[in-house]
Amino acid sequence: MPDTILVLNSGSSSIKFGLFDVSAAEPSLLCKGLLDEHEARPRLVVKGPAGEDLFETRRETPDAAGGGHLFADVLAFIEDRFGERSLRAVGHRIVHGGPDYSGPVVLTDDITAKLEALTPLAPLHQPRCLTPVRSLAAIRPELTQIACFDTAFHHGLTPPASRFAIPGRFEARGVRRYGFHGLSFEYVAGRLAEIAPELAARRTVIAHLGNGASLCALRDGRSIDTTMGLTPLDGLVMGTRCGTIDPGVLLYLQQHEKMSAEDVQHLLYHESGLFGVSGTSADMRTLLASSEVAAREAVDLFTFRAAQQVAMMVTTLGGLDCLVFTGGIGEHAKEIRGAIGERLAWMGVRIDAAANDEARGRINRADSVVEIFVIPTNEEVTIARHCAALVRGRHVT
Repeated sequence: MPDTILVLNSGSSSIKFGLFDVSAAEPSLLCKGLLDEHEARPRLVVKGPAGEDLFETRRETPDAAGGGHLFADVLAFIEDRFGERSLRAVGHRIVHGGPDYSGPVVLTDDITAKLEALTPLAPLHQPRCLTPVRSLAAIRPELTQIACFDTAFHHGLTPPASRFAIPGRFEARGVRRYGFHGLSFEYVAGRLAEIAPELAARRTVIAHLGNGASLCALRDGRSIDTTMGLTPLDGLVMGTRCGTIDPGVLLYLQQHEKMSAEDVQHLLYHESGLFGVSGTSADMRTLLASSEVAAREAVDLFTFRAAQQVAMMVTTLGGLDCLVFTGGIGEHAKEIRGAIGERLAWMGVRIDAAANDEARGRINRADSVVEIFVIPTNEEVTIARHCAALVRGRHVT
């Protein structure tokens, strides 16, 4: 009987999912979809591999149990459509694995509780990632569930890249730089090795640019530095997150603006970034289409910070051979790629305008010192690979 893996990728307002056949060496997509329980009538949409409509349903009222009804609908659809296949496991993207988890792990009540304890390190993401775990456990307690971590790809970071300049007793308690977007970076690094194997061992920066954004410096396909740290707040300007900020600003907000810690947290996660600077939108498409001065300023800060931190990654690498754009903005916003390229022209980055318009594969000019690519990411495939390896009794590294 062919085996399948259901992959859930929880976002801030919806959950993407994919069902993969894992009978062969490489997972193949059977269907994909979206669960959106934040609408007035929670919605489930299922599409085929080519995007064709397969199924859609709505619930009349939101589900107080964290989307349980919608998950039941997903499982019912899978059994009806793919009943001849065996659902071996459900794989989850879990944002923070802390110091203990460097690879995929089968979830137990004890492990889930340990992951929940990491919520202060990813308050926007961790609860959203763990809610489907509990919902599915209530519906199908016998179903194997597997956690795949966004921090795992960076688990090998070492000092000084992994370290904050604070007393060592805090590092001993796990206060260190972890990095995120690891499932995306892992997938893109693998695709780069397929597309341009001659670059696999070279000095590479991958720019995952989206509502959440970060950079990863790779050598020999492994992460040696990244822009996010203990939490997903650090580094680049993001949709509603601030990125790198003077710690003194936070002290000022608490001491002089009399903001509580909860108020500051809400400000940094939900009211900052592109939204905070523009005052209108966190959506890069909206900002690029706007003639408002504040919108242009938000875009300018985004590209300034991205280029600035590419240079920081280059310092870690000791040079740059390859730059890769991925993520929603990285893959689709040619203006952003072009602006970042212009800011990095001093290091020999030259983007070909026509290739940039096409946004496929290699986009550098012939005279560019740096090879430049646009590579679509696929976190769900990475999760499916890890889950298939785990249920077969081996790990993917």
